[in-house]
Amino acid sequence: MSVQSIENILNQLVVAPFEHIDDKSAKWLSPLSPPFQIAGFPWIAKDGIYRRLPAGSDVSLPRAVDTLAYCTAGGQLRFRTDTSRLLIKARLTGAASMYHMTAAGQCGFDCYIAEPGKPQQYLSTAKFHGGSKEYTAKFYEWNAKRTLDVVLNFPLYQGVEELWIGVDEDASVEAPPPYACDKPIVIYGTSVTQGGCASRPGMAYSNILSRMIPFPFVNLGFSGSGKGEPELAHLMADIENPALFVLDYEGNTGAPENIARSLPIFIQILRERHPEVPILVVSKIRNSGDFFYEGRFEMYERRRRVQRENVMLRRADGDHHIHFVDGATLLGEEGAEECTVDGTHPTDLGFMRMAQSLRPVIERLVNHELRP
Repeated sequence: MSVQSIENILNQLVVAPFEHIDDKSAKWLSPLSPPFQIAGFPWIAKDGIYRRLPAGSDVSLPRAVDTLAYCTAGGQLRFRTDTSRLLIKARLTGAASMYHMTAAGQCGFDCYIAEPGKPQQYLSTAKFHGGSKEYTAKFYEWNAKRTLDVVLNFPLYQGVEELWIGVDEDASVEAPPPYACDKPIVIYGTSVTQGGCASRPGMAYSNILSRMIPFPFVNLGFSGSGKGEPELAHLMADIENPALFVLDYEGNTGAPENIARSLPIFIQILRERHPEVPILVVSKIRNSGDFFYEGRFEMYERRRRVQRENVMLRRADGDHHIHFVDGATLLGEEGAEECTVDGTHPTDLGFMRMAQSLRPVIERLVNHELRP
């Protein structure tokens, strides 16, 4: 077979999924209006934009964090509808550009559905050309109306400037079922927290956990920029009625002395505003290179020890609402080295293992919120 023939076949495989979508016969609705429910953007009611930190805040943010706040990692749109087809129109701040992450994970939406009262199930991912900043996509189309609870997960590594939801002209759209608890679980961290490098948005570990634990989640992972600055602690402390704070930012701190300086201050800022809200400190998952490069394993061990000792000291001083999880255990004992894309960022398998490991810990810590 000639090279040209192979290229023709590959081009057909790439082009085939992108069907023509009749979007003119749909009713287009803004998810910024009721009855849609948006999670993951604590300041959206005030700012009206899909941003994970407040816009125009008096807090001076590092430039990288301010930019990454527009990436919509962890954002979710929830609603109930009887439409026979579900479409979206999206305009993003940029196109797919990452070598180690799919366009669907960086720039796409994925769709989970459930019959009322049933668990969510993954259905589909928006299909679009990776070089596009704007696209229209279809999540499903049935032969008849079906009442379903829908969750759409936002892109992990791109911003969303505009979003519209397309349904049948005569479709009803209602509020989604309530969470078991409306208090958010807030996770602060690195590119791993942000979702690098899940194949699609629903496989970031915060999104996996949201399907396991029926609370709203706020993902404050900032790729390469989760360094524990006090400004971020103050903004986290401003989030109303948190159920839990998770601190998973070791991976961006470098020398152990850096996290030794930042962690006690970060925790104290949260504690001053939320004296009894559980705080879970999670050390970093192991990178493949930690076992092979001289000095890296020692640095990894020192940073982990710093975090554990900080938690133990606070508990000894009477703070029984702070806890530690050893990140070295999150990927499991067998096959942990096969759970990343590049030795650092988890695959879907890695994220699933992280979520499964964290689930019982988080459920235990937020259990008091579910008691009558």
